[in-house]
Amino acid sequence: MRHTWQERFAETPDVLKNERRKQTVVPVLDIAIGGSSFVTMAGPCSVETERQLMATAHHVRRGGARVLRGGAFKPRSSPYSFQGLGIEGLKLLAAARRETGLAIVTEVMSEHDVPLVAEYADILQIGSRSMENYSLLEAAARSGRPLLLKRGMVATVADFLQSAQIVLDNGNPNVILCERGIRTFDNALRNTFDAAAIALLKHISHLPVIADPSHAAGHRELVPALARIAVAAGADGLLVEVHPHPDKAWSDGEQSLDFAEFDEMMASLDPYLALRSPAFREPANALLMEAVK
Repeated sequence: MRHTWQERFAETPDVLKNERRKQTVVPVLDIAIGGSSFVTMAGPCSVETERQLMATAHHVRRGGARVLRGGAFKPRSSPYSFQGLGIEGLKLLAAARRETGLAIVTEVMSEHDVPLVAEYADILQIGSRSMENYSLLEAAARSGRPLLLKRGMVATVADFLQSAQIVLDNGNPNVILCERGIRTFDNALRNTFDAAAIALLKHISHLPVIADPSHAAGHRELVPALARIAVAAGADGLLVEVHPHPDKAWSDGEQSLDFAEFDEMMASLDPYLALRSPAFREPANALLMEAVK
């Protein structure tokens, strides 16, 4: 007997599509994530200096990004790696928003930091290591800020949806799912990009879905190809790492695009967006094209 998706994911009914709710659109400033526009979130892995952040913010804005990503608090595998600027990084992100109009997404790592990060950020990112930190999910949900929920490193789709369900159960409907690759037996890349999960999530869930090709690939030369795959799979947007000088980045430089590479990637998305419904046929780099006119 063939089971329906609703039966298969019966433990997470509120995140599944139904007749009443076919698509959630998450409002962030003047942006609608999950709506008719493809939304790119771009910026450095870590906020390092004012000059680095402002240069990146201005460039990705011209290139078509609508949201600036940047880590103020960084969960690193090694205790000897750069851990972020903390509140100073949050203040720099807020200054970049004032200068560029970009919305801000940054990670929150502890339930105790939620009020502080929510004061500065427009979207709270729940990192892959924190996907099953339920006390953090509950606190972040109650902040009232939209949440960008990254899939855990070894999480199944069902696990992923259960974490989203917890956020909805705590009164916050504004959840953005993020596929960023999972760990498998293959170690050629940083992670295994699960494009099939994007297609499945878009089929069964009303929540917006974005892709993080930077963490999936771990190598900048592969990021544009994975970004195009994400568009073809139906993603509502991208989360991409961009740095003025990736080889000098304090973290994740090997997977960060430089400015020229970011522009080339954005232009390469347009034919793939054009194959989708007419609503998505506005070029991904529309702002750049407008500036050139």
